[in-house]
Amino acid sequence: MSSHTFSYTADQSLPIPDAGEMRFGIITTEWNNHITDKLLSGAIDELTAQGVDKSNITTKRVPGSFELVYAAQQLAKYGHVNGIIIIGCVIRGDTPHFDYICQGVTQGIAQLNATSNIPVIFGLLTVNNEEQAEERAGGKLGNKGREFALTAIKMVDYAWKLQK
Repeated sequence: MSSHTFSYTADQSLPIPDAGEMRFGIITTEWNNHITDKLLSGAIDELTAQGVDKSNITTKRVPGSFELVYAAQQLAKYGHVNGIIIIGCVIRGDTPHFDYICQGVTQGIAQLNATSNIPVIFGLLTVNNEEQAEERAGGKLGNKGREFALTAIKMVDYAWKLQK
């Protein structure tokens, strides 16, 4: 389903679990920070709106999107968090670099989710142009950072219920 016609919000989904005791790590890229900073703000705003104390949100920065995988793996291992959100933005250019980065990050985060004890939420915008990025970072399609946060809360709750 294209995000052009769909937005995942608390209003359209099942009830949001209690997030008051949850701890999150958010790793954000410096590259395209005019986009990723907006997504980060949206994620933090949604987490706190859902009851997560700001002291239970750890934020880290990495240079680019490819570094998100390593950073997420290390944060999962040493960060004392229940869930991780990675936030990045890759805008298609004239070379295959876009494809390599997107594929590498996708495979890396999928591998982490298959092997880690905590969920890692894929918050990598992969867009064709600047306009599409802006639309998803607070523009006409909302702020996808908020959606990443809601997904993180639901996945931490899912993991906790399985561990009981």
